[in-house]
Amino acid sequence: MVKIAWHSGTGNDFFVSLYVLNHADEFGLRPSWAAGVRSRLPTEQRDFLEQSQRFLRVPLTWLASLPQDKRDAKDVLSALEVLAPEKRLEMLLLPHDAPPEMRETLADISARADWSAADLDLLRSSYARRNIALRSDSLMALANAGKQPEVFGERYLEVLNTYYQVFFSEEEERIRPLLQSGQEKAQEMAAGMAPGLLVEQLSRGVHLEQIEELDELALSPSFWASPLIFFGVTGPKRGCMLFGIRTGPAGLVPGENVPEGLVETLKALADPTRLRILRYLSEQPFTPSELARRLRLRAPTVVHHLKELRLAGLVQVSFLVEGEKRYALRRDALRAMQSLLDEFLSGKMPVNQGPEHSGGLIE
Repeated sequence: MVKIAWHSGTGNDFFVSLYVLNHADEFGLRPSWAAGVRSRLPTEQRDFLEQSQRFLRVPLTWLASLPQDKRDAKDVLSALEVLAPEKRLEMLLLPHDAPPEMRETLADISARADWSAADLDLLRSSYARRNIALRSDSLMALANAGKQPEVFGERYLEVLNTYYQVFFSEEEERIRPLLQSGQEKAQEMAAGMAPGLLVEQLSRGVHLEQIEELDELALSPSFWASPLIFFGVTGPKRGCMLFGIRTGPAGLVPGENVPEGLVETLKALADPTRLRILRYLSEQPFTPSELARRLRLRAPTVVHHLKELRLAGLVQVSFLVEGEKRYALRRDALRAMQSLLDEFLSGKMPVNQGPEHSGGLIE
């Protein structure tokens, strides 16, 4: 059976927040608020960061390699500073299971200080093997960074330090006690629970078949990852998952007047197609292609609706080894939404309640 390890620290959320602020729509975050946070950086640094986040993801492999007591944001910045500038792009970009041709292509681009259309095709296929689809402009941004990795490494560390100063240093203090509380509650939940079921509970409905192939799974609480998760293979037979710890009333935006989770759930339900999808899923699990045939809709349209339902925590998704996804209804999430709505309308929940007043797991 897979062994569970627990990783703590604010360094994960430092990188997750960068990803979320530049992909706000994927996390149900208001784009205008995300843009406001990004605007705290000088224009040149903001533009550089936005270009970089087109191809960078959360560097789980590198973060998991750091010492247990050196995983706060300042520790992460110090560890990056120690790295040779030309090595920073590689450490931040490449996960443990990156295809060999991706490493080779980046090495060739660096050696030539130039890239070709063939290089972009190789990079595109490398990302596709990890189920990541990058647009052409994102691939070109990556190739341009690879031309001068030392220059990129210097500039990126400079931008990260500025980002910490203008935003994350304050955010770190806000979320630190919530991370601690969330981990403690997760550890209580883990007692006597099978790893696969624990992952499903912590992720609000994600089933990962890859878990059964691991010897060790590191679990780390994240405030910014909610309502989604970040998972990656970080070494031989080792993996890491960041699980969200925001409670229903708690949102990324401090001081929200209405529970963010409740708003997102009601928005997800306010669509006839999504309601029909939930009705089908109440009968049995389906893949997107199976739902598309039943609904007589294009598969991408169904995938879009399933994404909204997943953001609201209303469906369970199973990631099968062969890469297919299967969805099922989460009846417990519907019941929780009804209880939350009743609490809010009855005045049992203060309308100014925000993340600074509560912590814990979304269940």
